[in-house]
Amino acid sequence: MNYWLVKFAPFRYSWQDVLRNGKFEIYSVRNAQARNNLKEMKLGDEVLFYHSQEGNCIMGKMKVIEEAHQDKTTNDTRWVSVTFEPVESFEHPVSLQRIKETGGLENIGLVRQTRLAVMKLRKEEYKILNAIITDETEEDED
Repeated sequence: MNYWLVKFAPFRYSWQDVLRNGKFEIYSVRNAQARNNLKEMKLGDEVLFYHSQEGNCIMGKMKVIEEAHQDKTTNDTRWVSVTFEPVESFEHPVSLQRIKETGGLENIGLVRQTRLAVMKLRKEEYKILNAIITDETEEDED
């Protein structure tokens, strides 16, 4: 299994839209590295959904339900879309500031390649992010 982070501006398609529609298809990705990441995604891969431009935080978790297929916004066969379904909403979204302050995350694409919309996460990075989510949820229960 692979782990990913997908950034999308909430004024275009928000986490609430993902929940309301029961799925999210990323489209109109025109960066070669992001496209290659989309092509690498496999069914069941876990994906974090990040609100970019507004909010700047990880809102929830999704999984891949349809691998790379032709992007319907273009006839150019180089560009692909991937479809996801929501798995979990985070009661406390993980802010970019928190990510930047957490050891072990200084090299993730979110910090190093700020304009990249689709990025792979190393398993260790994914575990750290999940620990942040779990920690913040447990703090609420105290």
